[in-house]
Amino acid sequence: MVAVSDGHTSGQAPATARTRVGRPLLSLALASMMDEVHAHSGAVYLLAAEEPVLEMAVMAGLPRAFAAPWERVGLSAPIPVAEAVRERRLVWVGGEEDMARRYPRIAVVLPYPFALAALPVATASTAYGAVFVTWPGSHPPQLSDREREHLTAACDRLALRLERALAESRPLLPEPDLLAANVVGGTAGTLGTVEAARMVARLPYGLCSLDLNGRVTFANAAAAELIGVPVSGLLGTQLWASVPWLNDPVYEDRYRAALISQHTTSFVALRPPGDWLSFRMYPNTTGLSVRVTRARAVAEMNRTGPQPGDAPSRLVSISQVLTLAGALTEAVGVQDVVQLVADEVVPAVGGQALVVLGSRAGRLHVLGHRGYPDPHLVERFDGLPLAERTPGTHALNTGVPAFFDSRQELERLYPSRLATPDTFAAWAYLPLIASGRPVGTCVLAYAEPHPFPADERAVLTSIGGLIAQALERALLYDAKHQLAHGLQAALLPHSLPRLPGIEAASRYLPATQGMDIGGDFYDLVPTQGVAAAVIGDVQGHNVTAAGLMGQIRTAVRAYTTVGQAPEEVMRSTNRLLIDLGVDLFASCLYLRLDPARGRAVMARAGHPPPLLRRPDGKVRVLDLAGGPLLGIDGLAVYPTTGVDLAPGSVLALYTDGLIESPGVDIEDALAELGERLGAAGELPLDELADRLIGDRAGTQERIDDVALLLLRAR
Repeated sequence: MVAVSDGHTSGQAPATARTRVGRPLLSLALASMMDEVHAHSGAVYLLAAEEPVLEMAVMAGLPRAFAAPWERVGLSAPIPVAEAVRERRLVWVGGEEDMARRYPRIAVVLPYPFALAALPVATASTAYGAVFVTWPGSHPPQLSDREREHLTAACDRLALRLERALAESRPLLPEPDLLAANVVGGTAGTLGTVEAARMVARLPYGLCSLDLNGRVTFANAAAAELIGVPVSGLLGTQLWASVPWLNDPVYEDRYRAALISQHTTSFVALRPPGDWLSFRMYPNTTGLSVRVTRARAVAEMNRTGPQPGDAPSRLVSISQVLTLAGALTEAVGVQDVVQLVADEVVPAVGGQALVVLGSRAGRLHVLGHRGYPDPHLVERFDGLPLAERTPGTHALNTGVPAFFDSRQELERLYPSRLATPDTFAAWAYLPLIASGRPVGTCVLAYAEPHPFPADERAVLTSIGGLIAQALERALLYDAKHQLAHGLQAALLPHSLPRLPGIEAASRYLPATQGMDIGGDFYDLVPTQGVAAAVIGDVQGHNVTAAGLMGQIRTAVRAYTTVGQAPEEVMRSTNRLLIDLGVDLFASCLYLRLDPARGRAVMARAGHPPPLLRRPDGKVRVLDLAGGPLLGIDGLAVYPTTGVDLAPGSVLALYTDGLIESPGVDIEDALAELGERLGAAGELPLDELADRLIGDRAGTQERIDDVALLLLRAR
């Protein structure tokens, strides 16, 4: 079944009966495409019905197991084929370094030199899927114009054929992957002539031939003697499956590296009890030739091989876990974890829906869910006591995952599920245990009955551990984030008071480094007949800085209320900061406003100079006299400066986070801020504040807090 997307809204192909078509459309198109550009592997993906997922339909040149983590991928996943469909463009990855930089999750699983191109299979109105093809690491880092034109034209032709098949109600049948023909036989049959076989048999070193799936299609007597397994025991098997001491993912990884990069690779392995053997692999597009010899001076390498009795480990499972681990390390908050699990884990394991439950105060709480047609069914489990007998609570209480391959099995063990039917037919309940502490339960739901073989259960259990670690970090981050924002909101004024003759607006942005909390502050204090404004910056972006900021703001307000002059307010605050003994400094700018007389008196302690926009639109930097930072010198004095404030004048008070950026001269930044103030000074103050903050509000990396206080004389 083929789903389609028009780039704005999505639909799916009608559910028509499967009709056999004359030729394998996808396989032929892929083979022709690879042949035209001399690629050595590739795959075609089709959009799944009723869900934003790409499903691998056919693969060529390499075993499908190599791409197991990406057989089903969400359209939002950060991988080339999904990006090609989302952005309707060719995506080119020029090599190993390019892959590591742009797609680190893939590079973790496939850390080999190869180049890749991914293209959408789409007409002007409809997307059907995507194609990727790969080249060995020897491919130039740039895609040639010829290759680009051939690939684009081939994908366009495939899209038209899919469109025609859909219009004629000819759904695609499953097609086999394209690999070289396997030949398993004796020596003579493999080599073609008896004399060639005799020649190989006389060589003093071992020779093996592996097909693309890693199976032995030929081995000479020397190879069998060195490995310690008869030729008959090697033919048709994979070395790491038939030879116990080669059952190590490291050795299988070398085979994968050779096939993907098409470069010669090698490894050494210990044949018990003490014989080291060297394996050198020579790949081409049909398989590998392996030369086996005794290794020399291997003892110096001090490598420990796999121990007897080690449990078999499948590299596909390891790859699956690695790519999902890479995805989960990017999650920050709880909802990020839920979204990543929905986008990465659910499609990869073939599921259709997800619920993440958290454990708090003896109850389960729904942290997030995806894929349920009726969300109310999920929300009914919010607040469920852990003592209640449900599969989710049982998995969490025991720490043992539960797998139900059919609805009958689940309802037989948990009859209460009969009262809350949903549309799913199989479930995996994964306990989320982090640092020995239960964090919650992850529920994966499947639309059809789904058997869970032992290796899949092992993978899902491992994934549950990764989700638990990510969720624990996310819960801590969200708690810290809420604490920081709550503390910052409590220490800054909730709103600015209305003052006669003065209009005011403010903005505050925390730094993105540290705790999202800092020491920047501002305040507007009404007094009889006049008013005071203050802005300041305590060094640091942590709780200590925020706490000290709150003390300074309270002190300034108190000194203002008792009638101290501006210079006295600054001196008193300076002495207070020194008496506190916190070893932190603060900059500060204090203004006594008298709108009735059109005047302002200012005192400055190491703070950036304010900007004054006159009614005629000209902007002036007020380079005021001042004293040192607060908290340095207990005997410091802070002279004052008077400034005229004609009606319509705008004062801009700010902290250095607004004008300081890496690599930008501060004088240039101040001049640019003045130009924006001059050009937009007639706007309402709230709009003007947003204009002056500019791109600082949207940036993801702010090394310092930003505070802005605007005052306009009416």
